[in-house]
Amino acid sequence: MAVRTSNTSYAIVASQYNLKYTQGLADSAFQELKMLEPAAGLQAFWAPGAFEIPLLVKLLAAQSKYDAILTFGVLFEGETAHASLVAQSVTQALQQIAIDHEVPVLDGVLLLTSKEQADARCLGAEINRGIEVARAATLTVRAVREIRGR
Repeated sequence: MAVRTSNTSYAIVASQYNLKYTQGLADSAFQELKMLEPAAGLQAFWAPGAFEIPLLVKLLAAQSKYDAILTFGVLFEGETAHASLVAQSVTQALQQIAIDHEVPVLDGVLLLTSKEQADARCLGAEINRGIEVARAATLTVRAVREIRGR
């Protein structure tokens, strides 16, 4: 189910915070996109943390040069509501950017409770969210192109 067009371009925006995990997500997405669409353009951008991701995504979306923007961050629930508030804020902002700019923005910012969850979802092969987000990006790009008649 791959989109095999040579003029497809993807941006990956990932957080440097919890880099072990976000790098794993970004690398998995990059490899999956290269497998699904070998000729696609791919560019990565790094934000200091998850909270800064929406600003970078908005600036990229405004350029209208990417067919989809994939985002990755890892937040761990702690003793306060901070991580949950950041995750909710980021998710809402990303959805609004996608709607406002009519570009798929895929939310791979994860709110997790443990390192074991992070290992499985960011570094493992079975439920790797980087791979899942990349697959969803290609399918969404294809659907958008069908709707737009391209």
